[in-house]
Amino acid sequence: MGGRPSSPLDKQQQQHLRGQVDILMRNFLPCYRGQLAASILRQISRELGPQEPAGSQLLRSKKLPRVREHRGPLTQLRGHPPRWQPIFCVLRGDGRLEWFSHKEEYENGGHPLGSTALTGYTLLTSQREYLRLLDALCPDSLGDHTQEEPDSLLEVPVSFPLFLQHHFRRHLCFSAATREAQHAWRLALQGGIRLRGTVLQRSQAPAARAFLDAVRLYRQHQGHFGDDDVTLGSDAEVLTAVLMREQLPALRAETLPGLRGSGRARAWAWTELLDAVHAAVLAGASAGLRAFQPEKDELLASLEKTIRPDVDQLLRQRARVAGRLRTDIRGPLESCLRREVDPQLPRVVQTLLRTVEASLEAVRTLLVQGMDRLSRRLRQSPSGTRLRREVYSFGEMPWDLALMQTCYREAERSHGRLGQLAAPFGFLGMQSLVFGAQDLAQQLIADAVATFLQLADQCLTMALNCDQAAQRLERVRGRVLKELPEFEGDVLAVGSQALTTEGIYEDVIRGCLLQRIDRELKKTLGANDVSCTLDGCLEVPWEQEGADEETEAEREGGTCPRQPGSGAQIQPLCPLPSQGTFQS
Repeated sequence: MGGRPSSPLDKQQQQHLRGQVDILMRNFLPCYRGQLAASILRQISRELGPQEPAGSQLLRSKKLPRVREHRGPLTQLRGHPPRWQPIFCVLRGDGRLEWFSHKEEYENGGHPLGSTALTGYTLLTSQREYLRLLDALCPDSLGDHTQEEPDSLLEVPVSFPLFLQHHFRRHLCFSAATREAQHAWRLALQGGIRLRGTVLQRSQAPAARAFLDAVRLYRQHQGHFGDDDVTLGSDAEVLTAVLMREQLPALRAETLPGLRGSGRARAWAWTELLDAVHAAVLAGASAGLRAFQPEKDELLASLEKTIRPDVDQLLRQRARVAGRLRTDIRGPLESCLRREVDPQLPRVVQTLLRTVEASLEAVRTLLVQGMDRLSRRLRQSPSGTRLRREVYSFGEMPWDLALMQTCYREAERSHGRLGQLAAPFGFLGMQSLVFGAQDLAQQLIADAVATFLQLADQCLTMALNCDQAAQRLERVRGRVLKELPEFEGDVLAVGSQALTTEGIYEDVIRGCLLQRIDRELKKTLGANDVSCTLDGCLEVPWEQEGADEETEAEREGGTCPRQPGSGAQIQPLCPLPSQGTFQS
């Protein structure tokens, strides 16, 4: 593993990359500006539209998604030539991994030996699987590793490995001392990877939605119409991934033949070169977005002032344009949908629903177990200290990686089924869907826990004995569980565009697709006797004349007012209680 480029990037290469980043920003920012207007219009129409009547729904948890800090000793393959060396590793709450020479260095506030944001990494715990992946990086060199030095370190079996692989970054190779430590690190690292990856998807800020739409449109203008996982990460990380995918073929053709070393040493050197390129592109993208920030802030404020007074007129104008476009393309579009979409739709719907349904069933089971455990503790041991400890543990359940693993595992198992959509549909966004299902499970657990604790605090008083209190908790349990099925249609929620011909045209086509998805979902869910509130939700956004008759959030292709992460206010089942035993 000793082969590496003598200099990762020379001045000419660095200058070339800066030029490529400048071109990317010049082409991307006009898309971003246009989508900021669309996002502001969407937000204002949601605010001014009629609100959904208050009903019995889960409260919105106020706790933000996070990763529990995890730390402990590991060994790392590092240095030139690489050697297994002891380190002290720390996973921060924001999903950033740091490693120090020893524990005291960390405790004394010293600088880490290295650090990385976990965005885009994949965790492997099989040495054989990792070596196959490493061999695939330089397929022309397969078999060359027989010529490497006999003490090639990755040939030595590693008992409890933790390999972090990235498409565009240096691989990180760690090893734990025990299987238990490996398991704990695996859960922590997977949580950090997901938290970093879905930061934009979870955001309710108009700029975040605008950015994601702008990336999609930019890539369509570049000829990419498929779906993949490029939008995982922060805004700068997403733009970096976009440019790295564009540049990778040329980079491989120009530099891979010149790398020294052979076999896996050459593959290792290739990852180091990619890491240098990625760092340079990320720095350029971050600088470009920072430079755009003052203009973006000013633009958002200006759009708010200009769009809000005329929002009704803008929505009516949009509806008229959409109506004309729909009339013009209805015949060819219907023919295309019947030929290309209708035969495949049942398969797609079944695949996506199975991804979510298994996770939601695990959510229900986990909630039942947690609420039942609280009731048992209340009956068996009325000690206030013991009960408060149980309540705290219950309140922390959404952030307990070991407990939530039962829900997350169900989504991970669907990765293979989702991969079957790649060949017929060109769909490569499996990881995004898996992360989305896991985020949904975590948000549901958090909301259900918050609802249960608030209602329990409302109905329990000091005058009740243990049996009476347990009976009231049982009623609260039933009310919380009753709300869970309402979320099962949200996996297919879709965004919309604003007042550009391209955006309206896309919405018209999407609207026809959503009508078919609506019918197929109702048929499938009805056949399975599953409760799902989908009526009127999968329609063309802002389609009707006089768009104030329906909230824009309800028209975005899913049950948005009920969707975890929605900006709509969820009304509580009971008035907010004062602080008490069951407020965690």
